[in-house]
Parts: sequence; C-alpha cells; structure tokens
Amino acid sequence: MIEAISLSKSYSGFKAVSELGFRVDDGVMYAFLGPNGAGKTTTIKMLTGILTPDSGDALINGISITKDPVAAKRNCGYLPDVPMLFEKLTGRQYLNFMMDIFEIPAASRRERTEKLIESFELGPHIDSLIESYSLGTKKKIGIVAACCHKPPVLFLDEPTSGLDPQSVRALKDTLKEMTGRGVTVFFSTHILEVAEKICDRVAIIGGGRLVAEGSVAQIRAGLNAPGDGHDDPKSLEDIFLELTARNPVQGESSVPG
Repeated sequence: MIEAISLSKSYSGFKAVSELGFRVDDGVMYAFLGPNGAGKTTTIKMLTGILTPDSGDALINGISITKDPVAAKRNCGYLPDVPMLFEKLTGRQYLNFMMDIFEIPAASRRERTEKLIESFELGPHIDSLIESYSLGTKKKIGIVAACCHKPPVLFLDEPTSGLDPQSVRALKDTLKEMTGRGVTVFFSTHILEVAEKICDRVAIIGGGRLVAEGSVAQIRAGLNAPGDGHDDPKSLEDIFLELTARNPVQGESSVPG
C-alpha cells in the first residue's frame, strides 16, 4: 500500500509538486502520468525517501517515509529513470549486492533471480561486467535488481524506456504476476498504450497537481467523454492530452519531472 499525504516540493521558488494526495492499495497496478516537468520524478523520489518533502508525508505499507525511512525503504523496490549501477561489477555480483542490502539468505537467491534473468534474456550477459552492457541491458538488470528481493511495493520510473519489444512484454508479464500475488506497482510512463492495457488505476498530474485519478473508465466518465463523434470512447491518450492542456506546466525549470 502507498499513501501520499499532501506532498509538496519546491526548487528555488518553483513549485514542482503541490499538496499531492492519493492512495494505492495492495495488488494494484498504478500508472502515474504527466508531461515533462509535471512533477512525476519528484513525486517518486519523495515516495521512496530520496527527496525530503517540504511538507506532507508518504506511507509505505503504513510506515512513514519521513519518520522511519529505513523501515519504509525495506518495503520498496525502485528503478530510477536512469539506473545508477556499479559498472565494475558483473550483473550477478550486482544482484547479490542488492540482496545483501536486503539481507536475503544465500540459499534463496538463485530461486529469486533465475526466472527474472531468463524472462529478460540476461543469461548471456549476467556474468559480464555491467560497463559492457548496452543501455537496454542496463535497464533490464536494473529492473531485476528492483524486483529480486520481492518487495511488497515496487516503484518504476519510465521502466519501458530503452527496452526492446520482447523486454517490454516480459516486463508487463512480470508486473502482472507481481500484482497477482499482492504487490503494489507504481510506475510512470510516457507510453500511454502500455498504461491503458495493464494498469488498474491511473493518476494524471499537471503543474505539480493531481488533475485526475481512478480507473480509465472512471476518468472517462468524469470527463463525460464519449469520443470524437464516433461510437468508440476516448482513449487514454485523448484523455491525457485534454487534461494536461487544461493544466499546463507553469514556467521553465531544470528540475526533474
């Protein structure tokens, strides 16, 4: 479970996130959408304890990320938009390092990783140094590292960026399997077709504020959006463009979105 409680963050007077609040229950696949600069990455970094909010709080499985950050982070897996990896380690060494951090017993490590390694076709690379990996392979080892300790809450920032179609399919299958056993998955993406196909709920932010939240059907009904004159309802892309046009990003900023 994830709960954001009036989260706010500013950079040099620029309001990146303002009074953001929502709740994501166990076993829910939650897409977090917005244009560049809308506050997506800033929000994820506050939820994971990387950034301290100016005000507000977040609960990870009921644990405050501001009051007990270590305990909250033990419940999380996190993939940043650009994975920060130890490139002088092999992929296997890096996964073992991540499981060391979460104190995963050595006896259960192979069981936790082999299926993921196979799903993302990492076998030919897993014992090579990460510095030799392509950008897509680095993203894949980052995904496996975020999942290998079996966290109850998983945060993914632009996880499909740099992935080939086979790996995108493997990611979707992995996330469905995880939510099926109760894991909460929170991900940002610019690929709205992926979000529409696999998510249970969607949040759309614009200008650092929540502008819509719910299932795609609920958001569509709230907009009274029958379509463009045809019988087909509006797609998530149509809804996203309409809502973000109403709530543009204010000003220019070099801070992450």
